[in-house]
Amino acid sequence: MAQKATIYKIELSVSDMDRHYYETHKLTVAKHPSETDERLMVRILAFALNAQDQLEMTKGLSDDDEPDIWQKSLSGELELWVALGLPSEKVIRQSCGKARQVIIYSYGGRPAEMWWEKTQNSTTRFDNLQVMNFSETDTRELAKLANRSMKLQVNIQDGEVMVSVDDSIVYLTPIKWKT
Repeated sequence: MAQKATIYKIELSVSDMDRHYYETHKLTVAKHPSETDERLMVRILAFALNAQDQLEMTKGLSDDDEPDIWQKSLSGELELWVALGLPSEKVIRQSCGKARQVIIYSYGGRPAEMWWEKTQNSTTRFDNLQVMNFSETDTRELAKLANRSMKLQVNIQDGEVMVSVDDSIVYLTPIKWKT
């Protein structure tokens, strides 16, 4: 029998001083049975870093043709495609062809670095692609904050990120591999 997704209820308050965006989002997020707490929290963080009114979580791991997060225009065109992890060159190429802007958030330490060393030359032709990396230490600390009912506060200033849940705080510095 297939395992079902675990539902997380999240109140996400974003204070992004870099983009002058200040909003609270009430999210219901389905955690796929194969998804780790680390990946779930990186997904929520990616949402916060790109938060806008039309931004949506997608089926993600459940559907290979969708990113983890996207934003569509009112006419249904893909404005933003946000992927997590270490996508193949084929997936990068396809997503850059489908969306106006593509952002990949990689994480996982040395495997992410090896993926980027192998992939970066094939991405130079994509002007609509951004690749950001989170350190393994940062994302492991972030994973410890995971809870099925969370009130997250995400503050972003000068590219630095502070995530807090209750009395726990994690500081992250996304590293820009491609802008």
